[in-house]
Amino acid sequence: MTRHRRHLLALALGAASVIALSACATPPATPAAADAPPGHSLGSLSPAPPEGEVIAQATVMDVDGTVELCLGAVAESYPPQCSGVPIANWSWDGVDGSETSGKATWGTYAVQGTYDGEKFTVTKPPIMLALYDPMPFPDPTGGKAGAGDDATLTGIQDELPGILGDGYLASSPENGWLLVDVVWDDGTWQDAANADYGTGVVAIRSALHPVGEQVGPSGQSSTGAAPGNRT
Repeated sequence: MTRHRRHLLALALGAASVIALSACATPPATPAAADAPPGHSLGSLSPAPPEGEVIAQATVMDVDGTVELCLGAVAESYPPQCSGVPIANWSWDGVDGSETSGKATWGTYAVQGTYDGEKFTVTKPPIMLALYDPMPFPDPTGGKAGAGDDATLTGIQDELPGILGDGYLASSPENGWLLVDVVWDDGTWQDAANADYGTGVVAIRSALHPVGEQVGPSGQSSTGAAPGNRT
């Protein structure tokens, strides 16, 4: 082999080595979340059902054997009316504090059980809310004023029911925040709201709380950080 050919071969091998090393040194690109263009995370992401048991303070409404856990608004009619999460195994046996009118029986209780994303399964006898002494739930705002103005918060409020669907319960602007009540959130929707609207604007409040959830010294939950501070 001539000196010229050996030189060309060495150059080719060197170039191949540089390319190979570059490929090894460059981390793989992180795939973008499916169906989540910028500003639309809430329309594409949903929280997974809770792994353990949860507790809720709510009205239990039984209309002709169809029982629901009403976590949102309850109409002040007689009997009251609401739309809630189906309860799979409710029994009124041994449960005090209920009222009945026609085919409807209802009462307000602290109810503990499991939630699979569609239905609630009771695991312990319910406690009448009048006798229930709950732990304080965490303040999702951390006691600080939010960064939203009235026009921004109203605009977000108008679009959230369509975005969150059946998971949405209610919302209200307060102290620079849009406080949004949902059936369940494990932090997924809070993170998505931070991504879509910026931190310090939307505070997601879950109606279902993991059993044993506690408030830390800073007002944050032991199971999750305040809006905008999740890691």
